[in-house]
This record gives sequence, structure tokens and C-alpha cells, in this order.
Amino acid sequence: MMTFGPVPSRRLGQSLGINNIPPKICSYACVYCQLGRTPHMSIERTAFYPPTAVIERVGARIDEVRAAGEPLDYLCFVPDGEPTLDINLGRAIELLQPLGVDIGVISNASLMWREDVRDDLMGASWVSLKVDAVNKAAWRRIDRPHAKLELELILKGILAFAESYEGRLVTETMLVDGLNDRAESLEETAQFLEQLQPEIAYLSLPLRPPAEPEVAVPDAAGIARAWKILSDRLERVEFLGVAEGDAFFSTGRVEEDLLSITSVHPMRLGSVQALLDSAGAPWSVVQALLEEGKLVQSEYGGDSFLLRRLPRRPKRGSGSSS
Repeated sequence: MMTFGPVPSRRLGQSLGINNIPPKICSYACVYCQLGRTPHMSIERTAFYPPTAVIERVGARIDEVRAAGEPLDYLCFVPDGEPTLDINLGRAIELLQPLGVDIGVISNASLMWREDVRDDLMGASWVSLKVDAVNKAAWRRIDRPHAKLELELILKGILAFAESYEGRLVTETMLVDGLNDRAESLEETAQFLEQLQPEIAYLSLPLRPPAEPEVAVPDAAGIARAWKILSDRLERVEFLGVAEGDAFFSTGRVEEDLLSITSVHPMRLGSVQALLDSAGAPWSVVQALLEEGKLVQSEYGGDSFLLRRLPRRPKRGSGSSS
């Protein structure tokens, strides 16, 4: 078991990571995983590290952080595998609570059909659940689940958890070109998330080296389509697939504000104009960013959007991609 950070996180501020799973034990073998392929797939909960060892390591790191005068907003279980495979997760969360720092868990949600897993997560302040697809074929293509997992039970478990959980619940959906970014699949995902009502529905993009080289980022039209389909049903949808940093904060300069906002979610042209008007800036600012290739305009559902241009990973055997 190891800790890392604190690291800046868009979701959790300054977050101290807790790696409670030996690499790489997981219930999924996601095509986009930045840790590579999954050599050991499992859905059996087991003990990996004694909860007391977790507390000692985390407590020592907190002391170092506070002695250095550094801020610390969250302790987050984000291991080299699926954190809920740790049968001691609930006990570890319980023992960490007296340290006075909010606790987060980033899970692929694959074990949410288990009541004991749902009970363990109740003690966390913030829980992120992966919902890449609710269409079974798309789910199997992108997440490549353990053979004994059943999507219907997982989705029912997620909804059951949300009914009684009193903390902050968010979801994350990774968009992969050609796998789960089609309108039909996205509509199904959006309908499920509308039932769930997460605080934020995050959309991610595979910008880091994936497990499978054919994985690619959707084009601008696909990204805009995904954002609009989810936004039509959910109050807050944001992108995570961009560099960490100060992108959520206003820079005081219109160009930087536009790039920051459009890296989080697409902006309708009317919203862009309102931002320019409030800053007393001309449309030529936007035009220059478009000409420089920093922004891209896309049409979907009768609306025009501006998005920050993101790198696309070429598929295996393809040429260069814009």
C-alpha cells in the first residue's frame, strides 16, 4: 500500500491518494486504461493490507503535509485496480474519519450490486462511479468486464446506493471513438444518469496512453454531441479529459477564460458572446483562437458550439489525425 501526493485535482482540490490495491487487480480490463492491460481480473473481495497499516501510512503523510504548511482537501482511494475489491475498505474509511479530512473513493462501480460494498462506501464523503455505457454491447466493448459480472445488477446497485447515500455522488463516463460515443448509446446513458441525478456527470477523454492502441478520442462533433445529450437531461455536465491545473479559475483575460471554460465543457455561441460582452471584448478574440487552431466550432442538435481543440490519438493503421 502506498500514498501519493497531495496532487491537484479538479474534482477534489488538493488530494492525497491512497493506493489500497496491488497492481493491477481489477474487475474490468478497460480498453482505455492508462495502467495498461489487466493481468489479474477478479470480482472476489479480499484483504490486501491491514487497515491499521493504511492509517499509519496516511497519518504519517498528513503530518508531513501539515508540517510543510500545504493544504489538504481530500484523502482519496484511487488505486492501481478497483478499490472496492478490498474487503477492508469500509474499515479503513472508518479509521480515517477521525483524521478530519474528507474521504473520496473513485470506483468503476462494478461491485455495486453487492450490499456490503454499498455499505462500505456510505462512510465516504465523496464517491465517483464509472458509467461508461448502459448498453450491454457497448459496455462489454469498452470496459471488458469480468465474465461473471451482470450489467443489469450493477445498474440496480448504483441506483440503490444513490437512494440512501448522503455524501457527494458523481459519475464519470469515458468517451471512446466508435465504442460508446454514438447518439443511441449516449441517450441510454443519459436516461440512466437522469434517474441517478449525480451532483456532476463527468465526461472524460482518453488522452493518456491506453491499454489498447486503437483507442481514440472522438472528434469535435462527437464531443459536442455527448455533452449536449447529457446536458439536456442533467443539470451539471463537465469534461475531465484535459490537463489539470487552474482551468476552473478565471484568469482575468478573455482568451484564457475561453480556453479554460471550453476545456471543461462546450460553449454555445450565445454564451460565448455573453462572455465577450461582459468583458467588453470583440468577437475577433474568438476568431483569432479559431484561426490559431486553439478552438474548434462544431454543430449539433441545431446549436453551434465552441470547444477547445484536444489532441486525437490516431487509430492503429491510420494516418495522422486532426
